[in-house]
Amino acid sequence: MPPVYINFNGEIIPADSTLLTIANRAFRYGDGLFESMRVMKGKLKFPELHAERLQKGMKALKIDGYSQADSWFLKEKVEELARRNKIKHGRLRLTVFRDAEGLYTPTQNKMAYCLEIQPVEEPRYFLNERGLIMDVYTELPKPLNWLSNIKTCNSLIYVMAGIYKQQNKLDDVFLINQNRYLCEANSSNIFVWYQNHLYTPALSEGCVEGVMRRVVIQLALDNNIPVTEAQINPEILNEADEVFLTNATKGIQWVMGYGVKRYFNRISKALMDELNKL
Repeated sequence: MPPVYINFNGEIIPADSTLLTIANRAFRYGDGLFESMRVMKGKLKFPELHAERLQKGMKALKIDGYSQADSWFLKEKVEELARRNKIKHGRLRLTVFRDAEGLYTPTQNKMAYCLEIQPVEEPRYFLNERGLIMDVYTELPKPLNWLSNIKTCNSLIYVMAGIYKQQNKLDDVFLINQNRYLCEANSSNIFVWYQNHLYTPALSEGCVEGVMRRVVIQLALDNNIPVTEAQINPEILNEADEVFLTNATKGIQWVMGYGVKRYFNRISKALMDELNKL
């Protein structure tokens, strides 16, 4: 059964309410950002990391009120909405947008938000049984600038990559940046296990600053797995022993194939076990 309620600017209202006008800046200009989160057993996972990233993004986009979007605010709003929808395990999307009039130039920088929740069956993170089959999406490289690390509402690159994925019957795609180096996957960060070392694209390569990326880097270091944030040539995908993706809603997902190359999942399994202990 779909969720019955959403939180719109602090008010719990029916999920099918008509709320946005044609002048909404998120609709018109993609003027906002969002946070994807996971609730398990009624509790928000990694609230401090989500709040830190959200505040950093709002500050960068000059949206007022970022100081109130702290971990206490996130936990309270998420857990309240989960209770109202009678959802114990779910994934959430918090969209924060600039509540203003004006054309490209806004009349003010006031914050507005909407919080949605979808139920998920699993009470913990599960590694995918069948590994993902992937390819590199090259039609639309991701530009490099300070907006690249933020989950903004401007998501056309991911939409086009998603259509490519669908048309080519793939499970996911690798995105490259304007310099043709590996950046991220369609909705995840990338990790590559190569010559007994774990690599992930550095933030300077234009990837989104993923919460699960941060968690997994720390888990790897805590378990004596060497990690380097680097500039990664897509050619490494032909030589790597293992490739996996991370995001806040699914945790870790292992990649089985890229072209004729096939990968193992030993490191991803070990890290997923550690992740479920947190």
